[in-house]
Amino acid sequence: MTRPDAVFADEPTGALDSRTGRQVLELLHRTAEELGQTVVMVTHDPIAASYADRVLFLADGAFVGHLDRPSAQQVADHMTHLGEW
Repeated sequence: MTRPDAVFADEPTGALDSRTGRQVLELLHRTAEELGQTVVMVTHDPIAASYADRVLFLADGAFVGHLDRPSAQQVADHMTHLGEW
């Protein structure tokens, strides 16, 4: 399968420098748009999450919220309060 409907990425920028990480995120975003794919990404990085159309938040394995087309700052602010739920 060369063009899957969904691409799964687990911490795709975790071990990369910021420049290379940004290139990977831009590639994922561009490819998903061009090919109509869905990218499901797990990350703890607010900058990486800000590339998403929708960010889902989990705390202790439970869904606790979402943001649509968030900025990195919005993701970081939301993550700061995850332990309060």
